[in-house]
Amino acid sequence: MASETLLFEEELRGGASFAHVLKRGTAIRITDVEGGANVPATFFNFELLVERYNMPDTLKAQHTAHLTRGHCLYSDMGRILCSITADTVGWHDPIGAHSTAESVRARFGEHSYQQYRNDWYTSTRENFLRELGKFGMDRRDLQGHVNFFSKVQVDEAGRIHFVAGNSKPGDWVELRSEMNTLVILDTNPHPLDPNPRHEPKRVHLRVSRVEGPGPDDYCRNFRPENGRGFANTERYFL
Repeated sequence: MASETLLFEEELRGGASFAHVLKRGTAIRITDVEGGANVPATFFNFELLVERYNMPDTLKAQHTAHLTRGHCLYSDMGRILCSITADTVGWHDPIGAHSTAESVRARFGEHSYQQYRNDWYTSTRENFLRELGKFGMDRRDLQGHVNFFSKVQVDEAGRIHFVAGNSKPGDWVELRSEMNTLVILDTNPHPLDPNPRHEPKRVHLRVSRVEGPGPDDYCRNFRPENGRGFANTERYFL
C-alpha cells in the first residue's frame, strides 16, 4: 500500500474497542501483532443506521460458513458494506458468539475498573454497547458480527469447536468500505477460546484511501451474487 494513501494508523490494546466511520473509497487493515487475536466486528450504514450487517444474507449469498479474501459483508438491504480485499489468515468466524460481562466473570473472576484500573476485564458486549451509545444506539441494536482472526468448525453432531492457532503474529486482513460504513471493533477473546487466562491480544489498525472496485474487481466477481450486491450499492450513490 503506497505511503501517500495512508490516512492514519494506531494500535488497539487487548480488551479495548474502536469505532470509526470508514468512508467509501477507504480501507482498514487489521494486523494481529502477537498472534492469537480475536477481533469481533460489526457494521452499519452510517447514513442510515437502521441498515446494518446481515450475517444470514452474507453467508447464504456466498455459499460459505467462513470469510476470507473475496467475500463481502452484506447489509440487510442487499448492499455491500465492506469487501475483504486481502487476507493472510484464510478463515474468519462469522457464526460464533461474543463474550458478556457474565461469561467473563464466570471464567476469569471479577476484575473491576475500580480495583484494577486499566487492567480491568471487559467483554465484547460491554464494549459494543459503549460504542453503540456514541451514535445514539443501544442494546436493541446489538446484532450479528464477525470474529476476525478466529476459526470455529462444526462437527457432524452440530457441535462448534474452536480451532487454536488460526492466526499467527503479523497476519492481517483488509476491508475495503463500499459505503460510508460505521465499523465497531473489539479485541476481547473469543468465548470458545479454551485459554484459561484472560489474555486479550492487541492489533494494529491502518486506514488508507484505495481505488474503488472496477469491473474486474476480485470481490465483485468472487460470486455471481456479489455482482448484484455491488450494483445495488452503486445505485445507492447515483
